[in-house]
Amino acid sequence: MIRLDDVLEELRRHHPEADVDMVRRAYVFSAKAHRGQVRRNGEPYLIHPLEVSYIVSKLRLDTASVCAGLLHDTVEDTAVTVEEIQADFGEDVAALVAALTKLEKFNFTSVEEAQAENFRKMLVAMSRDLRVILVKLADRLHNMRTLVHMPEDKQKAISKETLDIFAPLANRLGINWVKTELEDLCFKYLFPVEYKRLAESIQKTRAEREQYIERVISLLKRELGGHGLDAEVTGRPKHLWSIRQKIHSSGRDLGSLFDILAFRISVDKTSECYEALGLVHSIWRPVPGRFKDYVALPKGNGYQSLHTAVMGPEGERVEIQIRTREMHRIAELGVAAHWSYKEGKYGLGTQDTDERFRWLRQLLEWQRDLKDPSEFMETVKVDLFDDEVFVFTPTSEVQFFPVGSTPLDFAYRIHTTLGHECTGAIINGTIQPLKYALQNGDVVEILRTAGSKPKPDWIKVVRTGRAATKIRHFLRQEANARAEQIGIELLERELRRYGVSLTRTRRGGKLEEVAGQLRQRSEKELLMDLGYAKIRPNQVLPLIVPADKLSAGPKPEKEENPLQRLVKKVIPTKGGLIVDGIDGVATHFPKCCSPVNGDAIVGFVTVGRGVSVHRKDCPRTLDYDPDRRVGVRWDTESRQVTPVQIRVHSTDAPGLLASMSQSFHSAGVNITAVDCKTTPDKRAINNFTVMVSDVEQLRRVMGQIERIEGVTSVERLAS
Repeated sequence: MIRLDDVLEELRRHHPEADVDMVRRAYVFSAKAHRGQVRRNGEPYLIHPLEVSYIVSKLRLDTASVCAGLLHDTVEDTAVTVEEIQADFGEDVAALVAALTKLEKFNFTSVEEAQAENFRKMLVAMSRDLRVILVKLADRLHNMRTLVHMPEDKQKAISKETLDIFAPLANRLGINWVKTELEDLCFKYLFPVEYKRLAESIQKTRAEREQYIERVISLLKRELGGHGLDAEVTGRPKHLWSIRQKIHSSGRDLGSLFDILAFRISVDKTSECYEALGLVHSIWRPVPGRFKDYVALPKGNGYQSLHTAVMGPEGERVEIQIRTREMHRIAELGVAAHWSYKEGKYGLGTQDTDERFRWLRQLLEWQRDLKDPSEFMETVKVDLFDDEVFVFTPTSEVQFFPVGSTPLDFAYRIHTTLGHECTGAIINGTIQPLKYALQNGDVVEILRTAGSKPKPDWIKVVRTGRAATKIRHFLRQEANARAEQIGIELLERELRRYGVSLTRTRRGGKLEEVAGQLRQRSEKELLMDLGYAKIRPNQVLPLIVPADKLSAGPKPEKEENPLQRLVKKVIPTKGGLIVDGIDGVATHFPKCCSPVNGDAIVGFVTVGRGVSVHRKDCPRTLDYDPDRRVGVRWDTESRQVTPVQIRVHSTDAPGLLASMSQSFHSAGVNITAVDCKTTPDKRAINNFTVMVSDVEQLRRVMGQIERIEGVTSVERLAS
């Protein structure tokens, strides 16, 4: 158990001038505030803030941060106020505790809006003072260490959010030891059977493995020392989550997996890194394609090291990292290794942090621009947490992108207009299509055509959140403009039937007034919602048309129902649908949205094909004349099945496709087509066309597939 003296000793080691008296006072303050409180395991609650403060001190943070670790739960869980903390410990500590109190605990079983809002709060707090997220990481790490005392459903929920958000954040901040421990703890609770099996398998070969590691270390030290290099050499197995991911991505079992051992060589100077690399390659044959130079081209989080894989003794493949001792310090401590606390530079805005935290600035921009919670969280997970590739601009500037990014991502990174007008790219002197996956070292030049516009299918091509956001924004603006025009035409036609002019109504400000009455933010929004059919004309007419004209009714139609006339020659069919107001009409489902029994739907009369039925949220509905809209509803007695497309993202592992097929079979769902592809980052994209009877059956089978181990997401496609 950690004691206060342990915290003070760790703090003094890195900050000899630290105010230890203030830390002692914070400990006493926390003990009084939490008196009588216990954790789920029965221990006094004080143990938790003490453990958090120790982790904070191991991260080499300052006195204020250690005090915040001791006090972080006092405002939230006791009667203590921020003002009391400020009076006793100063503004700096109070600000940290206040920021930590505002970061509500994530809850992945809550609504998506709450998840996104909590993450937005954390981003803003990080931008003001990066110590906030480091104390939060320390808090999360100790909670994960004691998660065994929580109910199983809570264990899985907390582990999932930790693996999705906090472990990748620790990685982005460059704190390797926190990242690896969080990942292994999440593994333990998310996949307990697999974790236990893997841990036991590795334990069985521990003695043999340790002997092998000692032989390799001894050989390396002898060779390096013989060439005058003062090198420190260490070796270990990779952490469990890393091994698990390698097993799933390679499709091999542990027994046939060679590269689970990692060795590290630490030297004094950068030049010695390359000298050591040459010696390693002279001893053992390097594995082609496995060398990475993060010294010349550091990762986005500042990580530097040479990585190579070689065929070591007994033909076993091992990975070796070579770095300076300073590079190793930064690799373990990350952001905390860079800060100068005496200058008080804890947030963004200093020259030193500008490049290193460009990713955080980008996230702050997205949290302001992206209002849709699912879009925001999707953007965060792709851009913040994926592995990176680096490419060069024509002027030799380095740009980093998530693995799988395309020339479109590159174009939008440079400038929004360049992205909109992108028509292709020259990669390493050769013209490549927009869907080309960027590779390390590519030199990228964008081809553009003035006046070109983004296309809807670009969303499926790009990988970065920035590009997807810019494309969606452009398409949304165009769709809104079309909807507004449809709304104008629709309202103008309806008002004309009562002898009222829309132009005069708008000019006199009446339509703006009506918008307010209907709780619309503006006249423009009202017209758009009319175009999108979110508001019906009969909701607007009583607020514009004078009562006497309204009571007199509209002018009579001069001809028969034009919709009925359009469908006279159509042969009726049984489609599991009922069309309001029109008898004996055929219906058909276009491929753009594939509605299923139970979806909210709308119909449009077409010439010669009857009523075309779409999901209400289908973008194609904006292309139809609103006068051809008819009400349609599902026939509850119908047992007709309809086709729908499902996309399953998963790891590329043997047996997964069979498990998915079994889930469809057990749910009584027939598969009519399958298209499976693998990506460069060892993932699989599986597209299924299946026949379902209703939306509930679809949701059930999607839920079953999502629970299959190795499946990362399941989505219903629009087409």
